[in-house]
Amino acid sequence: MSATPIPKQRTHTIKEALMAPQSTGVALMGWIETKSSVGGIKFATLRDGSGYIQIACKKDRVPPKAFDEFEKASKETAVVVTGTVREDKRAPGGKEISVSNFAILALSEKWPITKSAARASSSFLYDMRHLAIRGRKASSVLRIRAHVIYASFDYFVKNGFTLISAPTIVQNAVEGGSTLFALDYFGHKAYLSQSAQLYEEAAIAAFGKVFIFQPAFRAEKSKTSKHLTEFWMIEAEQAFANQEDNIRLQEGLVKAMAERVLKDCSEELQVLGRRFKFPEIPFPRISYDEAREISSKSGLNFEWGDDLPTEAERLISKQFEVPFFITGYPLSSRSFYHMTEDFNDKVTRSADLIAPEGYGEIATGGQRIHDYNTLMNRIKNQELPTESFDWYLDLRKYGMPEHAGFGIGAERVTRWMCGLKHIRATSLFPRTISRLKP
Repeated sequence: MSATPIPKQRTHTIKEALMAPQSTGVALMGWIETKSSVGGIKFATLRDGSGYIQIACKKDRVPPKAFDEFEKASKETAVVVTGTVREDKRAPGGKEISVSNFAILALSEKWPITKSAARASSSFLYDMRHLAIRGRKASSVLRIRAHVIYASFDYFVKNGFTLISAPTIVQNAVEGGSTLFALDYFGHKAYLSQSAQLYEEAAIAAFGKVFIFQPAFRAEKSKTSKHLTEFWMIEAEQAFANQEDNIRLQEGLVKAMAERVLKDCSEELQVLGRRFKFPEIPFPRISYDEAREISSKSGLNFEWGDDLPTEAERLISKQFEVPFFITGYPLSSRSFYHMTEDFNDKVTRSADLIAPEGYGEIATGGQRIHDYNTLMNRIKNQELPTESFDWYLDLRKYGMPEHAGFGIGAERVTRWMCGLKHIRATSLFPRTISRLKP
């Protein structure tokens, strides 16, 4: 029989093939995910990163070598397939490819990830993360994370923000020195950055409104389900803005993220079995004092002035179906740069944005001190090294207006939207206090 030649490149992605009309000739390249047989027909599910499609191979319709290759191809073998699109309501996506030729590009050894191995060890899938990310659930989570990030860029650009980049090797802390990764920088002590905020504050005098997307590092010896030691932050800062402006900006951002995920990631959410309530704005707000009272009624007590314990935060967030703000944190639980309220200098103009259903904090932000003397006094009162913040103080000498900003964790938002038990599933190769490999 006359065989369709094996092409050196594909003509369609799987996504394009699924949209192509009946009888369209295609050449696809991808990986074998599953194989099966029904009667004399061999079936396989092909994956190429754009989607999944069923391919059907009949012995009498392909060259003998192609049929042998099809039978030989194991799970995760990279292959090239030529054939025609055929409508089949029983097939995933309603289409399948009737194979006319088939060849192996890279044969896979026996696939090491099995259900029994995964059940035997809770860390197995993360030990094998370099392979496990090929799975539908893992890749669906990472694809949703990508759309969360795409949405943030679109939102900020639409609202007149300029993208900047800030150093990740820094001289001084933003949140406090106890959770910094220290390093030797050519004989000088330096740290991996926890936040780009201080640099964003410098940039607003040039651009007015700025945002970043870059990694952050925190040496917290925490084993909770919401902590990573390396993660990616979406941060924004704007001049001539107060805390109310800041809260509205966060509400719009999270709404934009949710809209994007619900619109473009319906298949991924279905794979995860996840449905979440669309967050209409404005979001609910409770005060720090109200949060403390709710926690106390449930038997979780903590001192006024302390940050919310993780368990209290989780308990409170279970009472909401949409994100909400906790406002008015005490100065003792916030960083040195926060402005305080006119009516109480122990309460800051700050807020945490909390995801519902027990997922906890996803963002934190507030209004910054813009007056030189006030900031200098705060630094001295908290016994911070003035010389480390000389340039940051300098900003207040040269026309620094009222301004505010926030940081939102890409992985934490993704965890909530995907309904995941642990944040490590949102990272391509997660870093925790016990994981540095692969």
